[in-house]
Amino acid sequence: MKRHIVQIDSEKCNGCGLCVSACREGALQLIDGKATLISDSYCDGLGNCLPECPTGAIRIIEREAGEYDQEMVDAKMKQKAARPPFGGCPSVRMKTFDRSPAPAQPETPVRSAAPAAARSELRQWPCQLKLVAPNAPYFENAHIVVCADCTAYACANIHQFMKNKITLIGCPKLDNIDYSEKLTDILNLNDIQSITVVRMEVPCCGGMVNDVKTALQNSGKMIPWRVVTVATDGEILEN
Repeated sequence: MKRHIVQIDSEKCNGCGLCVSACREGALQLIDGKATLISDSYCDGLGNCLPECPTGAIRIIEREAGEYDQEMVDAKMKQKAARPPFGGCPSVRMKTFDRSPAPAQPETPVRSAAPAAARSELRQWPCQLKLVAPNAPYFENAHIVVCADCTAYACANIHQFMKNKITLIGCPKLDNIDYSEKLTDILNLNDIQSITVVRMEVPCCGGMVNDVKTALQNSGKMIPWRVVTVATDGEILEN
């Protein structure tokens, strides 16, 4: 029978694994470093994987293919859920981290006290905006902080803005990508509670703010959001 089904150009595929994470039917796998359709019966042809390909290696075509089998898909996804979660390329393999408050330390004399170890507030992986899957489970009911890449190097205490939030990072000037589309998908697919944008004072960082604003408008979501501006010397100019 003829129906719509995914086609992957292996020469364009860079093995990032984004489509594998996006496919809700488990029809795609990374094999020998390339995204591969493992069975026509697993692909429903709806194209949920399409927005995730950064190289344009995926498209939906009409061709002769086996009938889509929902029962097989359900059984496969149950098996996948029973395995340790989130396979695929290490750069996009989803993880969450327990950031429970650290136990209180006993007081010690100032002279003998060692410097307190810095504590990460990163709660998930990946954190690159280009790599996250919009339907990742850590987005549900989350507060989000969207940080320009350079803020982590300019601001010594950047983790204060990451605490209890899902962190997304990127550079609107260097990544050459419209972040508003990915952010719109995240907002549409999840119940996001708030967004904080941490940007540098340089003009190009305004693109990050504009992308968040556009995503909020496109999604129609009225949620609290704010912008924090960091100077090139690390001083926080607006909070």
